[in-house]
Amino acid sequence: MSDTAAIEQDIRAARARLEGTVNELAYRVQPQVIAQRQVQSLKLKVDEVTRTPEGDLRVERVVAVAAAVVALVVVARLLRRRR
Repeated sequence: MSDTAAIEQDIRAARARLEGTVNELAYRVQPQVIAQRQVQSLKLKVDEVTRTPEGDLRVERVVAVAAAVVALVVVARLLRRRR
């Protein structure tokens, strides 16, 4: 193979790699993809907090979170009534 042919082949290979990289970056910055990653991350964190490593539900943590949500709702309603 001549030097010119080898250089042209290298350029084609570099273009293909660059195209793949650009396509991957374009995919990663799409708002839907970012939102999906965030939702997946949140699901994993919630699962990590509410389940044991064996997969059992951590009832005390779920109850604590539910109580906190109820307390926030009650406080929000009380604040609205004052206005």
